[in-house]
Amino acid sequence: MAGTDYDAEIKQLQATMYTIEQVLDVDAMRREIADLSERVAAPDLWDDQENATRVTGRLSAIQGELDRFTSLSSRIEDLGLMVEMAQEEGDADALSEAETELERLRKSVEALEVRTLLSGEYDAREAIVSIRSGAGGVDAADFAETLMRMYTRWAEQHNYPVEVYDVSYAEEAGIKSAEFAIHAPYAYGTLSVEAGTHRLVRISPFDNQGRRQTSFAAVEVVPVLEQTDEIEVDENDLRVDVFRSGGPGGQSVNTTDSAVRLTHIPTGIVVSCQNEKSQLQNKASAMVVLKAKLLAKKKAEEAALKKDLKGDVAATWGDQMRNYVLNPYQMVKDLRTGFEVGNPQAVFDGDVDGFIEAGIRWRRGAEKAASN
Repeated sequence: MAGTDYDAEIKQLQATMYTIEQVLDVDAMRREIADLSERVAAPDLWDDQENATRVTGRLSAIQGELDRFTSLSSRIEDLGLMVEMAQEEGDADALSEAETELERLRKSVEALEVRTLLSGEYDAREAIVSIRSGAGGVDAADFAETLMRMYTRWAEQHNYPVEVYDVSYAEEAGIKSAEFAIHAPYAYGTLSVEAGTHRLVRISPFDNQGRRQTSFAAVEVVPVLEQTDEIEVDENDLRVDVFRSGGPGGQSVNTTDSAVRLTHIPTGIVVSCQNEKSQLQNKASAMVVLKAKLLAKKKAEEAALKKDLKGDVAATWGDQMRNYVLNPYQMVKDLRTGFEVGNPQAVFDGDVDGFIEAGIRWRRGAEKAASN
């Protein structure tokens, strides 16, 4: 602590924040907030509920981004004053507190800096996350449900709204698949590094002989489309099936055929939605997911890379991107970045920011290497 050069550390933080300010274009953010605030104040805003929801959501999101930046800037300024006063008065306790705050600020600024690495065409979009169980039977279905909980917990910790479109429950435990949206700016760019096959090794709670089991689950992430995106779906290319919404064990939670399954015949893409009460609402939500997946497929084909946006995820041996090991030791390790932690339960409770940040930096490095 005594050897800390606070002046140099604070200047470094301020220099990084200046770079972040330029990349985020904070002045443009303030102008957009002013424009959106005027639109929100308009008396006829809610005449078009879909547009009103989009405008208010965008205002809330961008205001949150700006508040995060300004709060960090203020904290750095306050730290400078705290250190100056503590040094003048020889206050060891205050300097110890400053050391703790400096470390917190380093981590917060580093996390915000990662956000500036998200410059892909669709990185600023909201995200639709799909999870499906792979090899491993009931353990895989249980693992898939654990991953869904992990990402929804992560979203809750960041105050990001989650909208569940569909969950297909397995017979014994867990889920066969799930589809949900995370409504936040840059959710796609942030979570796209989570796409791939996830592998779990543990003593199976479903094996009466207590044997170790390896199971797999696949995660796909696609961007939510906006009205300006040109993805047209011909109704003649769709097969629409309706059925009753169901819960765990097949128990009916709806007495009408309100759930909707869309099959895009040319591509074979299948999407279901059962979160809304009406068939019409479920079809509209399913169409949002279908168009997002068609966009992912289109961009992957244009780039001639199967893993460009969505990934070709088999959920079996040989293509996993992250291991979750509960036995014979406790560790979660990303096989691409090498990032690892020794507390799997914290990860399953939503503490995945370290993996995401390492993944974003890894991806940017790979992109730079490929362009050279």
